[in-house]
Amino acid sequence: MTFPLNLCLGGMCPHHPPVALGLECDLAQHLAGQHLAKALVVKALKAFVRDPAPTKPLVLSLHGWTGTGKSYVSSLLAHYLFQGGLRSPRVHHFSPVIHFPHPSHIERYKKDLKSWVQGNLTACGRSLFLFDEMDKMPPGLMEVLRPFLGSSWVVYGTNYRKAIFIFISNTGGEQINQVALEAWRSRRDREEILLQELEPVISRAVLDNPHHGFSHSGIMEERLLDAVVPFLPLQRHHVRHCVLNELAQLGLEPRDEVVQAVLDSTTFFPEDEQLFSSNGCKTVASRISFFL
Repeated sequence: MTFPLNLCLGGMCPHHPPVALGLECDLAQHLAGQHLAKALVVKALKAFVRDPAPTKPLVLSLHGWTGTGKSYVSSLLAHYLFQGGLRSPRVHHFSPVIHFPHPSHIERYKKDLKSWVQGNLTACGRSLFLFDEMDKMPPGLMEVLRPFLGSSWVVYGTNYRKAIFIFISNTGGEQINQVALEAWRSRRDREEILLQELEPVISRAVLDNPHHGFSHSGIMEERLLDAVVPFLPLQRHHVRHCVLNELAQLGLEPRDEVVQAVLDSTTFFPEDEQLFSSNGCKTVASRISFFL
C-alpha cells in the first residue's frame, strides 16, 4: 500500500505522514548488504516528515557501484511518499542523457531547470526531485539548485522547505569498494564499516571529479547535503538474496539450479579474491529469465 505524502490540488498541499514501518520493512527485506544506506535513509526521512516546519529541504546524495540499490531506494521512497510513486506528478526525475544531452546548451538548461523547479514548488512545496547519473551532468548546471537547497525561508517567492532532492551517482564507488575490500582483508565484519570511513573519501572523489554535477556548484562546499549515503559492493550471498527476491516477485518457488546458474554467470572482482559482483544485482532479473 502507498501512503501519500501530498495530494496537491489547487496549490494546496495537505500533509499525510507516511508510515515509516512499511519503508523500513521493505528495505530490510529487499535491500541486500546495505546497513549504512538503510540506517541513513530511514533516519533522515523519519526526522524530515515528522517535522511540521523543516528549516530546509531534505537533500540526499547516493553513491556507489552499479547495481547496489541506489535506484531501488529512490523508487521505494517515491512509492511510500507519493501516490503513484515515480509516476506521481509531484515526482520529477531528471537524466542527463535525456534532459541535458548537449553541454553546449548549458545556459538554456540552467534557465529551464530553475523554472521547472520553481514552478513545481510554487504549485506544491511537497515535491521530490530526483537527479540520476550525476557523474554525467553538465558541470555548472546544479548551481541553479543551490538557492533551493539551503535554509532560507523563501526563495524566488516560493516556500520550498518541504521538498526532497535526491542525487544519484557512481562517483565514489571505487573508493567505497576499496574500503570494503580492506575491511574484508582485515577480517572485519561488513557491518563494522562506519560512515566516518566512507564520507570523506566519497566527498573527495566528488570534488576531484570535474564531470560530476556538483562541480562548480558550491553544493558540497556549503554543506547543503543532509546525508552522503554510501552503497557497499555486493558479495555472492547478497546476489543470491537478490535472485531469491526476484523469483518471489515472479511468484516462483526457489529453484537451486536457477540460483546457482545466475551466480555462476555473474562476474566477481578483484581477480584474486572474486569477492564483489561487477554489476551488483543489476542484471539478476534478465539472467533469471534466461535460465528459467
